[in-house]
Amino acid sequence: MKKLRRLFILLILAGSAYAGWNYRDLLVNFYQQKIANQILSKEISEPDPKRYQKLISELAEKRLNLSKKYSRARTAREISDVVTESQRTLEQTLPSMMNCWLGTPWDFNGICQTPGSGKIACGYFVSTILRDAGFGVERIRLAQQPSQQIIETFMSKKMMTIRVGQDYDTFVDQAIERGPGVHIVGLDNHVAFVVIPKTGDIRFIHSSGARPFCVVDENRKEALSLQRSNYRVIGNLTRSPEVIHGWLTSQKWPTKVSSGN
Repeated sequence: MKKLRRLFILLILAGSAYAGWNYRDLLVNFYQQKIANQILSKEISEPDPKRYQKLISELAEKRLNLSKKYSRARTAREISDVVTESQRTLEQTLPSMMNCWLGTPWDFNGICQTPGSGKIACGYFVSTILRDAGFGVERIRLAQQPSQQIIETFMSKKMMTIRVGQDYDTFVDQAIERGPGVHIVGLDNHVAFVVIPKTGDIRFIHSSGARPFCVVDENRKEALSLQRSNYRVIGNLTRSPEVIHGWLTSQKWPTKVSSGN
């Protein structure tokens, strides 16, 4: 009797495993659709252009003061202290600036320059935030580049992490292990910000060409565009000493263009 019971249990387990394997695509799609529905059910934030302008002004003043400290710094310790303070300032302010855009409609050709004033594409969202944060970028030209060229505008390939076909959770876990910061991430057909705080986890902030078709701030589970992409390239903007140096010295960043352009 015990043998029959064990055999029955084994048959049930085998049948469940067989069904799960055969219907794995349906199950994955069901799970992703469930997450997508949860995203849609969330209340869409309203753009906040007034706060955005306030943050721009405050950051410009902080950058000016930090630049003066940087120019007066003589020792390695003094330089390091200013760089660290600059990193902290950007990592506090950039996500706040991004969140002022939440709810701004997406459009493939969107080029608006302030939150809620029109529609904005993913590349323009990234380039506009960076310009308004004091980075000397070519807003239009930068926005029109493939995602890897956008990141290469600020750093060399050796400073970036490029992955093709990597498991999503592995990619995110490794990004968190590399440390906190404000990152730019490029996908198959998309570019966005990834914010990694000291507490870990991620915030995926971008102008989404999928529902709800606007600027959104998504957590690890909600970031379906990041999950589904086969190609991912990521670079930590705020933890690069060269980038911080350029920000403090009002450096101009010529846009890195692909060889075909």
